[in-house]
Amino acid sequence: MASSKQSIAVRGAGVVGLWQALTLARQGHAVTLYERSEEPFTEACSLYAGAMLAPHCEEESADPVIRRLGVRGIALWREIYSGTVTNGSLVLAQTRDRVLLDRFARMTHDAQRLDEAELAALEPDLGQRFGGALYYPNEAHLAPKPALEFLLDEAIAAGARIKLGEGDSPKDSDIVIDCRGLAAKDDLPAVRGVRGERIVVRARDVALHRPIRLLHPRFPLYTVPWGDGLYMIGATVIESEETGPVSVRSALELLSAAYALDPAFGEAEIVALGAGARPAFPDNRPRIIPAKGYIYVNGLYRHGFLLAPVLAELVAAYIETGAVEPEVFLADPA
Repeated sequence: MASSKQSIAVRGAGVVGLWQALTLARQGHAVTLYERSEEPFTEACSLYAGAMLAPHCEEESADPVIRRLGVRGIALWREIYSGTVTNGSLVLAQTRDRVLLDRFARMTHDAQRLDEAELAALEPDLGQRFGGALYYPNEAHLAPKPALEFLLDEAIAAGARIKLGEGDSPKDSDIVIDCRGLAAKDDLPAVRGVRGERIVVRARDVALHRPIRLLHPRFPLYTVPWGDGLYMIGATVIESEETGPVSVRSALELLSAAYALDPAFGEAEIVALGAGARPAFPDNRPRIIPAKGYIYVNGLYRHGFLLAPVLAELVAAYIETGAVEPEVFLADPA
């Protein structure tokens, strides 16, 4: 690839497209970001993310490449965004489900075993109800919407142009970078949708300082503190491209699990319920797929916020030097 500065169109203004636009604009390319919605983020599944930056916890179900790239992703967020909260994360289980905690520890790295007193020192509201936990000190989290707004503002400040309400493929750019997720399915038939449901509550009597994963054989849960008493409660992973309302069953399961984590959630106000469909390839790995003058960045599955900055860095390096990351780049878009 030539190292000269180029005219680049980025399609899709979710977290993936925003990181691409920001990174490439800062490198001096002439970047235009195209988004089909009239308002930013209204059609992006990024708004439904927990935005946990948890490469070590994700090892329990993901390939090692996710951890390796994810560690770099946290570093890139910390470099530019002061809203990145680096309090680590916790994994808990009820006493009867302690075997799940032991298994989780075997499947992951970087965990510290906490006893009841150590857990209470980190999260006083939990120490009396759980006999111990796994603590991953090098993980982080953030609130999605403020982070997306920050990326958009920074991309504009770096020189990127934004065109809202334009979903067609750009015609007059040297390179098009397609970050449309499931909207690119006609070109990438292997992409499937994975529905994730989440509930946002305002719980003024709950005081959690980091993401918490509660293991359960049927109803696993994670909750993420977003600040100002807001908590995101989520867990569902459903093989579906539907983005409609949260089902009654899922709402009952999520809220029941949250109550088991901390009974103070019972007094919380429900602020929002919603579901997004995340794009995934069959192996659940992200992919960068270059064709002539066109680059797909897709399949980030549950790892959009974690991996978006790293994939932007990899695309920028490919444009500049032709370098590829063999575990991510794929030649055949089929």
